[in-house]
Amino acid sequence: MAAASRDTGPEQHASGPATGRLMQIGEAAERVGLSIRTIRHYEEVGLIVPSARSEGGFRLYTEPDLERLAVVKRMKPLGFSLDEMRDLLTVVDALDTATGAERAALLDRLDMFHTAATTRVTALRDQLAMAEGFADTLRDKLNHHGSPAG
Repeated sequence: MAAASRDTGPEQHASGPATGRLMQIGEAAERVGLSIRTIRHYEEVGLIVPSARSEGGFRLYTEPDLERLAVVKRMKPLGFSLDEMRDLLTVVDALDTATGAERAALLDRLDMFHTAATTRVTALRDQLAMAEGFADTLRDKLNHHGSPAG
């Protein structure tokens, strides 16, 4: 059976990390709002690694895996590159155990990501305002000249 179709079979359980219930890629995709194909791509580029595999080879995900996927999903519309996503995930992972100067350096990097995200959100809001203004202009022209659908 091909690897691309193995993840859609019946649920199987495997022993894995003690982080709660394991779920197959289809359920993970549904819960996070990403396609199975996208999750597989993120695995291929090293952004996410399933916490376990079943005896049948099915990818199995935990809640922390879904949280990582959600971070990536939220970074995408802000235009972060795969390398930037990988870097942020590394920072977030390392913060859990870092102390002293290492922790301070990680917090500085996290602050840089926060600044970049805030800047990108502002740019998106500006683009949205411009797009809404354009749509309003078109609506006004339709109202002024009479809508053809009447």
